[in-house]
Amino acid sequence: MWVLALAVALIVFLPVWYLCVMSFTPTQYILKNDVSIIPKYFSVENLVTVSNDNPLFRWLLNTFFVSVVTVFIQIVTSSLAAYAFAFMDFKGKNAIFLCLLATMMVPEEAVIISNYLTMSHWGWLDTYQVLIVPFMGSAMGIFLLRQFYMTFAKELHEAAELDGCTNINFLFKIVLPLSKGMIGAFAIVSFLSCYNRYLWPLLVTSQTNMRVVQVGITSLQDQDAPQTIGLALAAVFIVSLPTFIIFVVGHKQLVKGLMAGAVKG
Repeated sequence: MWVLALAVALIVFLPVWYLCVMSFTPTQYILKNDVSIIPKYFSVENLVTVSNDNPLFRWLLNTFFVSVVTVFIQIVTSSLAAYAFAFMDFKGKNAIFLCLLATMMVPEEAVIISNYLTMSHWGWLDTYQVLIVPFMGSAMGIFLLRQFYMTFAKELHEAAELDGCTNINFLFKIVLPLSKGMIGAFAIVSFLSCYNRYLWPLLVTSQTNMRVVQVGITSLQDQDAPQTIGLALAAVFIVSLPTFIIFVVGHKQLVKGLMAGAVKG
């Protein structure tokens, strides 16, 4: 099993390593297809050029700001909604929850035009709020947290009510501290989703200083100028580092959190 796991890990890591090698290879050798797994040439020219000639770090700052704020708001809204579905009784709860789950099957492209027209009417194009507000709620987050909250003993909630504990106090003092693993897993998944979002930022931002990294990278490669491929690869390498580090640091938390709601008790 260790040999098999090592083989799979090498296969998965091979594209990452190849990207790293090409990022430090001069463009002329990339165009000649003179690139191998074992590095032959080493140069930081592409990394320096793409950082100096383009606002790459501004794009990174925009992406991190939008992703962090969006994830924080999604955690708040998902926690509150999941608590209502798990612990509170109200008419039509199951029907509303099923309708909420149904929205997960609606592709983003189906509502992107109506969302764009709304944001444009509000005058929000080329702003941070246009990148954040449409994604403040997450059906997946509500589903994950609701399923985890359902594993809590009902007697715990009933005992808290008998002691005079309000729903808000019960949520913030008992439920959320016990849900750190699941919230951490959802935060990682949501952050990576926000970080890699492309179509919506491309549609609603036109100013260079408001671009996110995914849109900015595509603007670096020019089909009429093949020499820009080295710059694009260097930018992809820089942009991929944060997500790679987050996954390496948080993969145990991710697995632990996703598995937490799978076993009851």
